[in-house]
Amino acid sequence: MAEVADSCFLGFDFSTQQLKVVAIDGHLAVVHQSSVQFDSELPEFRTHGGVHIHSDQLTVTSPALMWVKALDVLLEKMRSAGFDFSRVKAVSGSGQQHGSVFWRTGARQTLNHLDPRKHLHVLLQDSFALQDSPVWMDSSTSGQCQSLEETVGGAQRLADITGSRAYERFTGNQIAKIYRLKPNEFSESERISLVSSFASSLFLGEYAAIDYSDGSGMNLMDIGEKRWSQVCVNATAPALAEKLGDLTPSTAVLGCVSPYYTERYGFPQSCKVLAFTGDNPGSLAGMRLREGDLAVSLGTSDTVFLWIQDPKPTVEGHIFCNPVDCSAYMALICFKNGSFTRERIRNECAGGSWELFSSALRSTPMGNNGNLGMYFDVMEITPPAVGVHRFNAEGQRVAAFDREVEIRALVEGQFLAKRVHAEKLGYKIIQGTRVLATGGASSNKDILQVLSDVFNAPVYTIDVPNSAGLGCAYRALHGLMAETGQSFSETTRSAPDPQLAVRPEPGALEVYAPLMLRYTALEDQLLNDCKL
Repeated sequence: MAEVADSCFLGFDFSTQQLKVVAIDGHLAVVHQSSVQFDSELPEFRTHGGVHIHSDQLTVTSPALMWVKALDVLLEKMRSAGFDFSRVKAVSGSGQQHGSVFWRTGARQTLNHLDPRKHLHVLLQDSFALQDSPVWMDSSTSGQCQSLEETVGGAQRLADITGSRAYERFTGNQIAKIYRLKPNEFSESERISLVSSFASSLFLGEYAAIDYSDGSGMNLMDIGEKRWSQVCVNATAPALAEKLGDLTPSTAVLGCVSPYYTERYGFPQSCKVLAFTGDNPGSLAGMRLREGDLAVSLGTSDTVFLWIQDPKPTVEGHIFCNPVDCSAYMALICFKNGSFTRERIRNECAGGSWELFSSALRSTPMGNNGNLGMYFDVMEITPPAVGVHRFNAEGQRVAAFDREVEIRALVEGQFLAKRVHAEKLGYKIIQGTRVLATGGASSNKDILQVLSDVFNAPVYTIDVPNSAGLGCAYRALHGLMAETGQSFSETTRSAPDPQLAVRPEPGALEVYAPLMLRYTALEDQLLNDCKL
């Protein structure tokens, strides 16, 4: 399509510390990037790391108006840089997951009649019933979580319905807290948005629906039926479904941009607004996962993204609706003990040298002669345990390993945990499975070799800065092409391919299949010991 080739597609990412935009052309080439740092460029909001940490150290919020002003600043930056808005055929975006915005009664009318002579933050300054939006870092709702799980029949039952057990940062529990502690603000709220649907509302000039993928991170949505769960909504706050509005497919075209953007910046009147989604689903799109794939981000925390067809929700990890294929799902598992733990063992066992660390991995056999380790320097999420736990080939606890054994025990233990918990959520290795590795440790080929061996699948590396914004630019293009029945993978087939890094060594399956069973049993034993 010549029209698409000459067009631009924008992906916005309303993240914790900044607002970013990526523009791609019809050939999927990145043609523009820009950002606004909240702390330094919007100092009047007095955030640190984009948030306010309250005196109880549990409550964490961000000013809703800061996000609006950031969009003003970003669009002005783009215009000053000579960006041609008239080429933009569609926009989409992502927002930090689990953040929420409480619109004051009357805000819809304001959105419907935005004056293009004024900045958005001036027009919307009185539009929020709650000035400070709860965000994903908030951990002040343990009471609400306990109440929700009890009401629906336990943590596993809640996970079966919503894809996750009750989490303090999840929006349903935040809404329950606001309803109890700030009833006036709750009653004044005409609509409650996620950060993603709030952001798309700004472009639409109308309240935007919450998409399936981000909506499945709220403890409120039935992920199988793709509708609000009546039992969860009723347990959270009265008349909540009306305040939340309808859900929408993540691939939906919501409408055209508000006349505000046409008159102020020169967007075409026909420019489409695609449903915005969460930042993690946006990253799945940016990494271009496909069915059977698994992505591993090896950073401060290690995160595993999965594309799955047959989810099995558990009380660990999360199941979300897939942002690019409404018939599929994505799973996400976060492990706190990532790079800091690898760096500690490197310092203690390899003199601070990654070269010696890698040499130790090369000189020790797959399976480490049966020596297994679990290294939780801080309280882990999956599994909920802390401490260093070493086991010899007979399953007996030992106080220490030799240095080279320790290094392999750490890396194997980290990747065995990832595979064990991925399979608990429904992941299956199939013909053509790829493991996509990103993050700092993905530059270490020897670490990747262990990853490949444990999963018995080839590992590819990807270098995708701002994967959420890029993924949403892809999604904006796909939203237009999906009307013709084109899949996301077909739409993005000309994007740069991941690079093959390593393949599993011969015999890896025979070594790690029994080790996975041992690891699972030892982890279960560890968790039982913690309960005693």
